[in-house]
Amino acid sequence: MTTSAVARGEIDPLFDPTALPPIEDRRRGRGPRRRIVVIGAGPGGIIAARALRLAGFDEVTVLEKADGPGGTWRHNSYPGAACDVQAHLYSFSFAPNPDWERPYAEQPQLLEYFERVVDDLDLRRSMRFGVEVTSAIWDDAHAEWRLTTSTGEEIVADVVVSAIGMFNELSYPDIEGLDVFEGPSFHTARWRHDVEFTDSRVAVIGSAATAVQMVPAIAPMVRHLTVFQRTAPWVMPKMDDPFTDEQRARFAVDPAARLAIRRQLWDRVEGAILFSPESVAVSTAAAMANLERIADPELRRRLTPTIPFGCSRPLTSSTYYPTFDRPNVELVTDAIDHIERDAIVTVDGMRHDCDVLIVSTGFQATRYLSAIDVTGRDGIDLEHAWNDGAIAWLGVATSGFPNLFQLYGPNTNNGSIIYMLECQVDLIVRTLQHMDERGLAWVDVRADAQRAHNDEVQARIAAIEPWSAECHNYYRSASGRVVTQCPFGMAEYRERTVSADLDRAFEGAPRA
Repeated sequence: MTTSAVARGEIDPLFDPTALPPIEDRRRGRGPRRRIVVIGAGPGGIIAARALRLAGFDEVTVLEKADGPGGTWRHNSYPGAACDVQAHLYSFSFAPNPDWERPYAEQPQLLEYFERVVDDLDLRRSMRFGVEVTSAIWDDAHAEWRLTTSTGEEIVADVVVSAIGMFNELSYPDIEGLDVFEGPSFHTARWRHDVEFTDSRVAVIGSAATAVQMVPAIAPMVRHLTVFQRTAPWVMPKMDDPFTDEQRARFAVDPAARLAIRRQLWDRVEGAILFSPESVAVSTAAAMANLERIADPELRRRLTPTIPFGCSRPLTSSTYYPTFDRPNVELVTDAIDHIERDAIVTVDGMRHDCDVLIVSTGFQATRYLSAIDVTGRDGIDLEHAWNDGAIAWLGVATSGFPNLFQLYGPNTNNGSIIYMLECQVDLIVRTLQHMDERGLAWVDVRADAQRAHNDEVQARIAAIEPWSAECHNYYRSASGRVVTQCPFGMAEYRERTVSADLDRAFEGAPRA
């Protein structure tokens, strides 16, 4: 597939894919109502709940294990937490926000935005909080899913939409003694706001996306900060001066100004996410210039990446490198041997005393929906079906699991995930409408359609040089296959979802 239609301007990459006709127009002629359960009330769950209701699917329930909406922006409340895609692009196309305080929105404002959208659209009445889904079993005889929660409650659904995404299961390092440390110890995604850092010696294990944001934020608070780095990341400067009152006032009254900045961001992101040699050269130069902010040559050497740009997630910060010039901040690049009750010991025998231990090692990103026990047709287990790595047609549906759809699924991580989610939800809604039009009780993506899509995905990934390089990242499953990254730009992904031939992609059975 080419992007010729996009190039000709036939598809506006900034359209609103969830702007569907009114509910009453979509209900006419429809068969029995479908009970739809959405798992997760993060951005994907919010988009899905809105679109499904607009499309006339009235029996929609969103189950969320947290105490409110927001997903990753509710769970990740560590100091310095912010989005690495600028907010005017990382926002719903149906809910522009003229009041972003700065280009890269920080966690408190992002959470407030998602909560406000939920309330403005009256979506809370469809949401149940504090409900964690632990298993899902397909009942072929009745063409329905049986979900079990952590409290033992059983919930029956005709259709399930997983909106748990990639960053759901925490990843902890396999280090001897991690459980014997006696001081406060916690993962950044479960930040302990009750821990007092003043006059504390704090150790941070990890130096990737979260640490790059969090380390500069806590360094001024602590007596001593030790950062344990395994692999130096690429960190580009972050152009993040707050918007002026005049700019925000203009965004509030001039939709064209908001659209202009969104288009500008679209072009910038779209031009960089597939890591062409030209974009890699520009980004590498910017990151190397950022490194020059470090005064000590030896420290600069140890913070200089030894992996190709783009091999792991590129990061942005203008404060991370200067933080290591502070007298109370230490970088350790020797591997950790073990952890004791009040110290981390590295392989060179050095003992690094600490009072607080912060684990900044990310998520089990390749698990996706297999973080829940899911059983499909003929008793097949999702984790077994994904033995060689997570796989799904267009990242949305996996063969053998009828009426089960995924948001932020395999090989959909690129660009602004909000936009990618809108494309995925639009495809799911059209699939449900396709089922109604044909009187189908269930649909299951065909194995050959899934295989053909994945073969093309992997071929395209192999052609993106940084993703084929050897380095430690969260992109690959245990088999070595890249299962997270999307090798299509946002515009091409949109074109693929909107032009999908549903009759060829799915098999199904009529209602009894």
